[in-house]
Parts: sequence; C-alpha cells; structure tokens
Amino acid sequence: MNRDHFRALEHMYLQAPINEFYRPTIGVEHEAATIQIEVHPKYFHPAGAIHGSVTFKMLDDAAFFAASSIVEDVFVLTTSFTTYLTRPVSEGRLRSVGCVVTQNRSQIIAEAIAYDAEDREVGRGSGVFVRSKVALAGIPAYRQ
Repeated sequence: MNRDHFRALEHMYLQAPINEFYRPTIGVEHEAATIQIEVHPKYFHPAGAIHGSVTFKMLDDAAFFAASSIVEDVFVLTTSFTTYLTRPVSEGRLRSVGCVVTQNRSQIIAEAIAYDAEDREVGRGSGVFVRSKVALAGIPAYRQ
C-alpha cells in the first residue's frame, strides 16, 4: 500500500474545479474510497430532493478512486457506469463508499453504495475502469 499515492489522489480530487461547487471530502485507501458532501438546496430538482446527477457523481467518484488506488502510474478512466437510484435525499450528509470488485490485465470493476445521513442506502452503481495514457506525474494536482 502506498499511502503517498492515496493522499495524492485525495489532493487531486479536491483540486478538481467541479468540486468547488460540491465541496466534498474524500478518503482513499487500498481498493476503497469514501466521498461525502453536505446536501444543499442548490443540488435539488423541482420536487425538493437532490438531482440524480449528484448521486451519480458521488457513486462514480467513489468507485473511480477505489480503482485509482491500485493504479500508481497513470490516470484511470471510467468506460461505463450503471447507476440505481433507490431513495430521494433532501437533507443531511450524502456518503458514497466505493470498492474494487475485481481486476484483470485490461480493466478494473468497482462498485459504490451511497447512503443518507441515517445510513439508509439511497443508490448504488458499478463501473468499468481502464488505464489511460496520461501519466499521474504529469498532473499538477496529483504532484501537490
């Protein structure tokens, strides 16, 4: 396990411009990642709960960083991601926990489950992730 790699991934995630909007927290460990955000009305659809895109982002991010935790040389890409939204969320904290399911020479399969502030499942998803040609060393936010 390379804890420096995990911390660099966390830093890279938090520096992404999209996350200025969501203000998430992240924790990365070997084959696992946890993402959290505070639910805010600016994420709501017209019926007063968070838009599905927010839950999708949380699920994809957690699975992505779980997969990224085991790839130390290049950036990982999501090639497909299936999402199931199971419960609306309109307050509290949203937490998504991702883990690697399996890997082979060409792809990593990871999944994530999203929970509301009462630890009820609100969504789940799984994705296929592949190695890109972009070196992590060439990404300024990864290098810190």
